[in-house]
Amino acid sequence: MKTLTDIPNVRGVKVLLRADFNVPVKNGAVADDFRIRAALPTISFLRERGARLIIVSHLEVLEGEKATLEPVALSLAKLGVPVSFVKDYKKAFAQSESLKDGECMLLENLRMWPGEKANDPKFARDLASLADIYVNDAFPVSHREHASVVGVPRLIPGYAGLQLEKEVTNLSRAFTPAHPFLFILGGAKFETKMPLLAKFLDLADAVFVGGALANDLLKAKGYEVGQSLLSKAVLDLSAFIVNPKLMVPIDVVTQNGETKLANALLLSDKIMDAGPRSVALLQEKVAAAKFILWNGPMGLYEDGYRSPTLDIARMLSEATGRGATTIVGGGDTIAAIATLGAEEKFTFVSTAGGAMLDYLAQGTLPGIEALG
Repeated sequence: MKTLTDIPNVRGVKVLLRADFNVPVKNGAVADDFRIRAALPTISFLRERGARLIIVSHLEVLEGEKATLEPVALSLAKLGVPVSFVKDYKKAFAQSESLKDGECMLLENLRMWPGEKANDPKFARDLASLADIYVNDAFPVSHREHASVVGVPRLIPGYAGLQLEKEVTNLSRAFTPAHPFLFILGGAKFETKMPLLAKFLDLADAVFVGGALANDLLKAKGYEVGQSLLSKAVLDLSAFIVNPKLMVPIDVVTQNGETKLANALLLSDKIMDAGPRSVALLQEKVAAAKFILWNGPMGLYEDGYRSPTLDIARMLSEATGRGATTIVGGGDTIAAIATLGAEEKFTFVSTAGGAMLDYLAQGTLPGIEALG
C-alpha cells in the first residue's frame, strides 16, 4: 500500500482526502471530536507541503438532527484547520479551482447522494475529477465498497493517509502478539463474527466473549437465556463452546437489575450486562496478559448498562501502565474510554468498529486493496 511518503511533491496539487468525520452531532455541534483529531496529522502533512485539499466524508446522525457536515467544518476551524464548506458537490469543481496552496475545502455529507453507497461509476468519476491524487485516511469505512473508498482510487493515484497507515500497523500486531494474549470481544451479530472468533481462538491464549454474542454461546451450552437478544440465524456453535480458551460470563445482570448466575435464568429474564463475578474473572486474565485486544461492550451500553465495560476500560488502562500492549476499538468501547478520559492510557485506540473486526478477520479491506 502506497503512503504519503511515496508522493514526490504535492505543492499546488489538488488532493481528494477521504476522511472519516462520522462523529456524534448533538444540538448542531460535534459531541466527540476523536475522529476529527485523528485526521489532523494527515491534514497538516498535506497542508504544510502546499497541497490544495478537497476533503470528503460521510455522516450518520441521530434522529432529529440534520445530516450535514457543517458542524464538522466548525470543529475543524476550532482545531486550527479553516475550511470552506461546499454544500453541493456539483459546484465543487469550480470552487476547487480557486484553492491556493495549503487551503482546504470540505464537501457536504457524501451520503446525501445515492451514488456513494451504490459505488456508482459516474459519481466516482465526478469525485475523481476534483483532484489529481487521492488519499484514504478513513479506516473506519474502508470495509465498505463505496464510491469514495474504492471507486475513486481506480481512477486517480491513491495513497494511504497517516491514520490509516497507523491503524494497519497497530492492528497487525495482533497477528504476531506477545503472550499471554487475551482477546475480549463484545457486541452483537454473532453470525458476522464467527470467522473472527475462530481465528483468535487459535491465536490467543484466552478469549472472553461478552455482550449479546455471549447470549448465543450460553444458549448453545444449554442454558436458559429467556428473552435475551440472540442472533436471528441458526448457528452451529458446538466447536466454540468446547474450546478451553473460550470464556463467557458466569453471572449476568437482568432487566430487573438482578444479578444471577448465567446458568440460573428464568424464561422471563433478559440479559442486559455481565455480572461482577465475570468482571473479577476477567481481571485475573488481564493481570497476567502481555497483549490485550478489545472490541465491543459487555452489555447494552447505549441503554445505560455500562459498569462492566467501564471496569474493563480501567483494567486495560492499568495494564498499559505496567507494560502490557493494549489495542482497543469499537464505538461503545471508545465512548467508555472517553467517559474515563483515558484515551492516552492505551497503546492504540482504533477509530474503527466494524472495519477493525473485518481487518482482524481478513488481514485486509477493500479500501486498502483499492490503493494498489
